[in-house]
Parts: sequence; C-alpha cells; structure tokens
Amino acid sequence: MAKKVASKDVTLEQILFNCRNALRGAGGTEKNRDAVIGLVFIKFASDKFEKRRQEIIDEKGNIPVFLENKHFYTAENVFYLEEHCRWSFLVQESSSNDIAIKIDTAMATIEKDNPSLEGALLSNFYAGLGAEIRTLKNLIDEINKIDQNKFHEEDLIGRVYEYFMQSYAVMSTKEEGEFYTPPSAVKLIAELIEPYSGRVYDPACGSGGMFVQSMKFIEQHHGNKKNISIIGQEKNPDTRRLAKMNLAIRGISYNLGNKPYGESSSFTDDQHKDMKVDYVMANPPFNLKDWRGEHELEKDPRWQGYKTPPVSNANYAWILHILSKLDITDGIAGFLLANGALNADGVEYEIRKQLIENDKVEAIIVLPRDMFYTTDISVTLWILNNNKKGDLKNGHQYRNRQHEILFCDLRRW
Repeated sequence: MAKKVASKDVTLEQILFNCRNALRGAGGTEKNRDAVIGLVFIKFASDKFEKRRQEIIDEKGNIPVFLENKHFYTAENVFYLEEHCRWSFLVQESSSNDIAIKIDTAMATIEKDNPSLEGALLSNFYAGLGAEIRTLKNLIDEINKIDQNKFHEEDLIGRVYEYFMQSYAVMSTKEEGEFYTPPSAVKLIAELIEPYSGRVYDPACGSGGMFVQSMKFIEQHHGNKKNISIIGQEKNPDTRRLAKMNLAIRGISYNLGNKPYGESSSFTDDQHKDMKVDYVMANPPFNLKDWRGEHELEKDPRWQGYKTPPVSNANYAWILHILSKLDITDGIAGFLLANGALNADGVEYEIRKQLIENDKVEAIIVLPRDMFYTTDISVTLWILNNNKKGDLKNGHQYRNRQHEILFCDLRRW
C-alpha cells in the first residue's frame, strides 16, 4: 500500500505565525508589531501598484511616460511607488548589508510621494530596530508568501491586519484602561446602530477597527461606501499611525485631525470642534484618571445641561463628549464602558440621572466576560439615541420607544 504523501502547502495562519515569530528577541512587542505591519503595508501597497501598472500596460502599452505618471495610480486610489519602494526591490535586496536603511528610505519616499499618508509610515525605524540582516531577510521572505493569487480571501488585507493586531494585543500589557477591541464587539456595535450613510466618528479610534467594521457593515448590506465619512481622533501618535496605515491600505479615506505627529486628546485638544455626526462608534479608555486639570474645562460647552465630569474618572466625560457630537435630531451612538459606570455615585450619578430624564439612553447591554484579550473586565455596551420616536429608518419601521430603556444582561452568555 502506497504511503500517503503529506501536503506541503503552508496555510495562511502558519505564514502569519512565522512573520510574528521572525523578530522574536529583536525588540519589544510594540516595536515588533510596527516592524511587521510596516512591511506588510509595503507588500499590499506594491500588490495594488503592480496590478494597476499591468492595467496601464494593457490599456496604453509599455510606455514609461504613462507607467511613471502618478495620476494614473492615485486616480484609482492606488499609492504611487518609485522603483526602490516596491516590494520586488526589497525582496531582491533583502540580503544586503544595508537592507534596514533601504526599508527606511522606501517608507520615507512613499510618504513623500503620497501626501495622504502624512504621519502614517514609520520614520527611520528599521535601522534603529537592532535586528540582524538575516532576521529582516527571514521576515521579508515570510511576508512575501502572503500571496493574493494563492490565498483567495475576499478581504485578505483585513484578515492579515486583524491577525497581527490581535496577536500582538495578547502579548502586550495596556495601561490607562486601553485595550484592543475584539472584532466581535465592534461588529455588534455596527449591527445595532446600522451606519448606512453619513458621518461616523470615534473620539478614541485606536488602530481604526471601528471604522473598518462600519465599512464591512456597508458592504455586507450592499450599501455604498462612498456615502460614509470617517472622522476620528487618537491621542497616542504611534497608534494613530497604525490607524492611518490600516485605513489607507484598505482604500478608506479619513479625517483624523490636523496633528499627524504629536499627542492630541479629544478632551483638551478636540480636533473636530463644533462638528455634528450621524453615528459614533467607540471604545474609549476605561476609568481614565486626571484627564483634565483640576479647574480645566469646567465651563466646557460639551457638558451644557449636565454637571462637569470629575477629574478622577473620565467615563462620563466620554459619554457627554460623544453626546455633544451627535446630530441633535437623528444621531445615534454605540460605545463600550466599564461596568462601574452604571453605579458610580456623586456627580456621575447626577449626570446619569439627567441622561435618563433627557431620554438619551436607548439600551444598556452588559456583555459576556473575557471578551478582551488582555483583561477579564466586565464591559457594558451603551446605545445613545437622539431619536427614539417611531419612524421608518434604514428599511425598518420602528415603534415609539420614548422614555423606555432596553436592558440586557449577557454576562453568562
């Protein structure tokens, strides 16, 4: 009886695991994450570039004046890449002594040639990473195996990015209540608030997961992605850069404010003042302390009609900030908070009471424990709605829910 030959096909999961493992020991968790995701960005950007380049050849012939015209790429939402920035060049040079410098040069040139990427790519990063030449070569070789012709996934880019975001989130420790939001929780928010068209805002957007999921929601319900505007803010410059890469490589346009490099808090440096939006999706830092100075923002218009949230905890500052952004006739928000926000006393009790009396709360859903990768904290999903009247919206006929709140306790689910 003939022996069964084992298949040598490598799965996508094995390749991604090998990518993550390639830099083990070379740097800290976040540096390794950035190193992997930065190269993955160039790989996917190059795949799109080469595909568009072939289309130009098919349409106009192999003529340099067309092939090197940036407009022919950017008009199709494809980043223009000079020859030394293309993935094929980095693969070819992966064994060279100065490969780290060549990657850094490619990153700088891509950002210079594509203004929409300002502040998105790593700057002088790989030369300072401390990784050996063979380590970077191994990483490049593994990433090179992520082939769209081999892995016929509808959203291969999304699959790869989410894998790295999740796996590095598991390995890291977050302070100040910041946690990577599991895709299942983000999807739940999108399904509940149904962001079909209009402005979607996230005041603490992290790596952009809420925005990506809102786009996925549109696609799954056969809507038009051009009907959605993405608006957000992220305080941490490194995380903001990840968000820009995450959105840019998927072809999602965005407005994350005018501070591409420094810190920028939604509370003390609101980049979208006076803007009203149709939807808010958010997972802001839980129980954030000292979010403002002792006498700072006391008369801020965002708290109008409510007491000023305490310095000791930003949970209700997030709630009022989100509420202040919503369109006053139709705005709806879905966001996560720690369960403690439900029974906080003092000023927070007064704000909570006022929110109920003003009929702003649509639903409170206590989610199952252990949903987050780095903590077992119990989390609540809040839905705020400025229109709880019975009307027709997004193809649904809603009944009048004024002065009602839906409570769901899913802790044992």
